[in-house]
Amino acid sequence: MRNIVIKNKKIGGVEVSNKIVSSECENTPKDNFYFINCSEMEKELCNMEMRSIFGIEPKEKYLFSEKNFDPSRSPFIKLKISSIYIEEKLEHIINKIKENKISYDDFKVNYIKSENGDVSYEERLKAIREIGFVVTGFPDIHNPKIELAITKVKDKWIFGELIKNNFKWQKHNDKPYSYSNALGLRMARALVNIAMKDNEEGTLIDPCCGVGTVVIEALDLGIKVKGCEISKQIAYNARENVEFLGYLRDTIVCYDMHKIKDKYDSAIIDIPYGLFSPVTLEEQKAIIHTARNICEKMVIVTFEDMEKFIVEAGFSVIDKCVVPKGNFKRHILVCV
Repeated sequence: MRNIVIKNKKIGGVEVSNKIVSSECENTPKDNFYFINCSEMEKELCNMEMRSIFGIEPKEKYLFSEKNFDPSRSPFIKLKISSIYIEEKLEHIINKIKENKISYDDFKVNYIKSENGDVSYEERLKAIREIGFVVTGFPDIHNPKIELAITKVKDKWIFGELIKNNFKWQKHNDKPYSYSNALGLRMARALVNIAMKDNEEGTLIDPCCGVGTVVIEALDLGIKVKGCEISKQIAYNARENVEFLGYLRDTIVCYDMHKIKDKYDSAIIDIPYGLFSPVTLEEQKAIIHTARNICEKMVIVTFEDMEKFIVEAGFSVIDKCVVPKGNFKRHILVCV
């Protein structure tokens, strides 16, 4: 058993005092509780993104962290509960809500199902009803301004404010130009988070940007990004995609990456592999060597294990994973 301290903070205009709770959860309860959702094929990529964002790999489909991260930035975080109370019994949470006079206007209480909660449907309804009754203020189940959440993970009840992934970024799939072998939207968004981590002021380049999938996700996340594409037609299509989604066409240029003089904090490279036009191993190696000159950190996607050539170019590999795609496998390596 470990003792967990929840710090003073204001909830619904009321300052909640320090409290100590015990936990047998594998992850230590912190201020934020994240629910994770990914397919089995995406699991390695999801774990890599979680390691990059939170510094830990989830053992279950959830994790606890002191880090405050917007779920909508990730393709794999379904929601976040900013925890107010963590208790062994629901009654203890209800008593704390009453003691601290937690108050919200236009609120709604949700029960969040957990794989490890073992809570019946009747008990879930009871939890929603009883919490809704003791929170002061006016509920609004149809158009709430604030959503609250109650859940049970293993032997602990967790109550707090609910922030959902809005999934608005999925509209990027509606861009006018794409091709079958381009990076998927979810992978592209995860790669941006892996590449940039907490460096919101950093610069990013995709020097082989194709139709701009990575560039669009970076723009949506507020990253200072540049895309280069050597093919005039594909660069045109990428610029059309960027403009269609409300961003500046000039974010993407038709340019040979080997002529780039600027230096960027990070690069994301989905290395060309010759499905549509011949690409030799020497050309692939040249891309990796040029990347060493234009970025401090590289996240590279390959269809073969190219770690040997990445190290020969002067990079150190600090993380890696494999993501299946049909009969192929994508190797993703994080390099500095």
